[in-house]
Amino acid sequence: MSEKFKEYFETNKETWNKKVSVHAKSAFYDIDNFKKGETSLKKFELEALGDVSGKSILHLQCHFGQDTLSWSRMGAKCTGVDLSEEAIILAEQLNLELNQDAKFVCCNVLDTSTFVKDKFDIVYTSYGVIGWLPDLKPWGKMIAERLKSGGTFYIAEFHPIVWMFDYLESVPTLKYGYHQKDVIYEEYQGTYADQDSKMISKEFAWNHGLGEVVSALAEAGLTIEYLREYDESPYEIFPDLIQNSKKMFETKDKLYPLLFTIKATLK
Repeated sequence: MSEKFKEYFETNKETWNKKVSVHAKSAFYDIDNFKKGETSLKKFELEALGDVSGKSILHLQCHFGQDTLSWSRMGAKCTGVDLSEEAIILAEQLNLELNQDAKFVCCNVLDTSTFVKDKFDIVYTSYGVIGWLPDLKPWGKMIAERLKSGGTFYIAEFHPIVWMFDYLESVPTLKYGYHQKDVIYEEYQGTYADQDSKMISKEFAWNHGLGEVVSALAEAGLTIEYLREYDESPYEIFPDLIQNSKKMFETKDKLYPLLFTIKATLK
């Protein structure tokens, strides 16, 4: 990894460390109801992965572990990985409080294979993850390394078209290239989970088209079962979305998709 990327990752880690205390108190993450048994998982991943009882799951970029622990409650043996030390500390606290047996590892997701040697039935990641990575080829390679033969990889992620817009403007403007290779830097007050927070988010991110995502997985040896695109999102993290009858959020005109999902297997 180049020194430039190290600087970017250090800045992102510092921001994510600050986000943890803000997110832990937010209605967005709703920790109180989570502790009472409410799952943080959404319909896409629940339907795609089904009964996970007795299966091993590696959760990449797990933040403070709500999805990891939700899978654990369903009977899976889970390991969560995240860049933020503060996130891992909170994840471990929740794991103890909820009497689960999940493991948590603090590392850059691209370095997962250095810190996690087990192979898993399922590798899972979701909602705002690949944009933090400058290159998806090592990401795909790491996923293949951590899957058992016949294992499943699943991602639910915001559609790359979404990231072409600058949301720091009062009206989102089309600003970034679909295939843009240059890093994107944003600095703003608050976070997606609490826009009124006084914290300052400083973030470096990269855009990745669907072709790049699929190719990174296929070139690493995974077989794509499906790639699906959706006009709706379980999260209202973009401006001016409308909640539909299914309590999902969509744009007024549905001119572009908000989400994509990929399910793949390692032969």
